[in-house]
Formats: sequence, structure tokens, C-alpha cells
Amino acid sequence: MAQLDTQFMQQALELAARGAFSTSPNPQVGCVLVRDNQVVGSGWHERPGEPHAEVYALREAGDRSHGATAYVTLEPCSHHGRTPPCADALIKGRVSRVVVAMRDPNPLVAGQGIERLRQAGIDVEVGLLEQQAREVNRGFVSRMERQRPWLRLKMAMSLDGRTALANGKSQWITGAEARLDVHRYRAQSGAILTSARTVLMDQARMTARHPQAERQPLRIVLDRLRQLPPEHDFFAITSPVLRVVEQRDSAGGDEHWPEHVTTLALPVAKGRLPLRALFNKLIEYDINEVWTECGAELAGALVAAELVDEFVIYMAPKLLGDSGRGLLQLPAFHGLEQVPELTFESITQVGDDIRIIAYPKHGGAARGEIVS
Repeated sequence: MAQLDTQFMQQALELAARGAFSTSPNPQVGCVLVRDNQVVGSGWHERPGEPHAEVYALREAGDRSHGATAYVTLEPCSHHGRTPPCADALIKGRVSRVVVAMRDPNPLVAGQGIERLRQAGIDVEVGLLEQQAREVNRGFVSRMERQRPWLRLKMAMSLDGRTALANGKSQWITGAEARLDVHRYRAQSGAILTSARTVLMDQARMTARHPQAERQPLRIVLDRLRQLPPEHDFFAITSPVLRVVEQRDSAGGDEHWPEHVTTLALPVAKGRLPLRALFNKLIEYDINEVWTECGAELAGALVAAELVDEFVIYMAPKLLGDSGRGLLQLPAFHGLEQVPELTFESITQVGDDIRIIAYPKHGGAARGEIVS
């Protein structure tokens, strides 16, 4: 039975992954209903406000849900949101057993769905393929457990570790396949973080231009010195923008900003915006995952602040020479014990380039192991 349980939960996880482009800020959830070792219903949560995975599976199963086992990647909800509680739907569907991959870290649920099922006489087991379930929803888990989103830092470099020529020219280091891969990541993220310097240097739009993109992520631009005027092309695109600037004593900033642009003013310390405070603030915008594309200065600051949860590095088979610009601006280290260490998760060829995914060893955040 254990082997079959694992098989059916794996199917539920594969269903959950289908919501990668559309469920945010909700978690990705898959459900499989099984009776007599046969799948009788399945579903996944597709979009916020639409039925949850359990409801789709129950609709497909009909009366065949009676006495069935439900395999669910996340604890069935117990509260009324935009949809009724899924725990109640499973009880009404007369399932006899529910296998849950992980408890819901949302305080509104947090074990209450499991308890409601058990009180109804349903056998509930929790923890099957839990690590995989946490990885599927690492951004949602991060927001709930750490009160900040999961941060991916994207960097593109030559084989000799340079991001641009000495004159700043960098388009394009990588090939078309790698750039499409970047847009896939953008489309799956709740927000894209960049700096005013990057926007000005690269004329960057920071939009998700991918065939599966269902919505545009929030574009966050750090513009401490207010270098980007309202008429800049970056703001001509009407997808939401969060403009982060330095908080000033004087009123200032009388410019007329488009409705899709929100300004967040934060106090500056030592000439820098408070990055950790910014990321804690992002939970108010229901952001699960932040995709970051920026220059060496901001990238180095994020690494130094231990805010980077995942590195996505594209390496092109090119040599830019030692006069080219470096990948990160980090403080000088005096011993190897001071150097940040990473763990390679995967190395994949994407077109002519290589994509490296790595996690920092600090904090144990690798592979969804979220800690504060």
C-alpha cells in the first residue's frame, strides 16, 4: 500500500505543478481520488477565486468518491475564503481516507482542516512526500513561515565570470533559449525586482514575455535617488509597478504618476535602502516569489544581507576578458572561511548556454527547507 500511496501522491504533485503560471498568490495544489486502486477523480487549483483541487476531483468522481482515498498535496482548507472549505467538500463526498503531503502553513488553516476531517471519522495521514510538496510551494511556504517571499537571483555571465564588457554592453551574452527560460521564470513569479540603474542602462522592461504567461508580475524598481521620471518607457507598460524610493523630510515628488505605479518610501541607512525591511513589506502585496535581475551592486548587497534563497546563473560559452564587469560586488574577504558557500542543485544545458541552480548553505533554505 505504501508504494501505491507514493505513486498516487506523486500524481497529485504533478497536477499541482500545472498551476505554476496561474495560482499565485494562492498555493499550487493537486488532488487525486482513488477507489479500488483506480483513479476516479483528479484536479488541481488553477486560479485564485476558482475551485480548489479537491472540488475538481470530487466533481469528476461523482458518487465514486464514496469510500475513496483522497491524495492531496496540501492540507484541505477549513475556512471560507473566496471558495467554501475543501475539508467540508471531502466530508460531503464521503471519502474514507485522506493522505496529505504537508500541513498548511497558513495560520487560517494550520491543522484545522486535518482536525475537521478526523472529527468526521475520516482516517487522515500527513507527511507523505512532504519535502517535494514544500518545494512546489516554496514561495507560499516562505511567505507564511518567514513573512517574506522566496528570492531568486538571476545572473548571466561569460565563461570567465563577466557580465558585460568594460563599456557596459551586455546584450546579448546568452542565447535565445536561455532568454526564453528567463521569461518562463518571470511568468511564474509574483514580482520582478530590479534597480533604476539597470533600467536606465539596459532600457529594461522587466515583463514576462512567455507563451504561458497568464498575468504580469509586479515590477519592483529600487530608485533611491528618484532617477526614473513618470514619462520613462518603463512606466508606459501598464502592468503594476512598485517604485521604492528614499524617504525624505520635505514633501517633494509632486510628479503625476500613472495609476498602476505605487510609491513606497523607506528610510535610508548609510546610503542604502533597507532590503530586509522591503522584503518583509512585500507580504502585504501577497508576493510568494521574487525574481531578481540587477547589476553587481544590488546583487552583492542581496547576497551580503543573506536574502538570496536561490541562484539561477546562466553561463555563456564566451570570454569577455579581465576588463569586463564582474558578477557581484562583495566586500573583500581575508580568508576562505569568510566566503559564501553554495550547493549546486542542477546544471542544465539550455541551448548553447548552461543554467546553474544553486542554493546558499547559510540558513538551511535549500530545497524548500524554510527557516527564519
